[in-house]
Amino acid sequence: MRKHRGAEATKQGVERFFHGAPGANKGGHTLKGFSAFLARGNVIDLAVAVVVGAAFTAVVNSLVKDLITPLVAALVGKPDFSKLGFTLNHSHFAVGDFVNALITFLLDALVIYYFIVVPLRLAAERFDRSEPVLAQKTCPECMSEIPQDARRCKFCTAVLR
Repeated sequence: MRKHRGAEATKQGVERFFHGAPGANKGGHTLKGFSAFLARGNVIDLAVAVVVGAAFTAVVNSLVKDLITPLVAALVGKPDFSKLGFTLNHSHFAVGDFVNALITFLLDALVIYYFIVVPLRLAAERFDRSEPVLAQKTCPECMSEIPQDARRCKFCTAVLR
């Protein structure tokens, strides 16, 4: 049975894959930076985030195009809200498409904020075990920072008033 050799062995394997065996003639440094990027480990997390973000954006685009746009179009009185626009000097300004993109952006931002940022912030606050910061003062003898209520300096043992 083969033992797992750890992250260092994996990194060496990635380097061998992109650069060949040690001592082999290297034609350039084209893939050296790429292999270092892959060896960092955050690449998979980033790739998953991009794929999930793209899928989520497709869902929000569909929501705006198929549900919100017809509702707004019904209120405005035009059957196809995305075709709203005006022409000036033979140039067409697609106001409806811009409003669709704006609504999509706002919905994406709201969902990301309320479903990712807020829960992560609340979890970080909940699990934060840091002690409160005590008021500090400077020791007149050694100029070290010591607690405000200290009667003796912990560094030079000077008696404080």
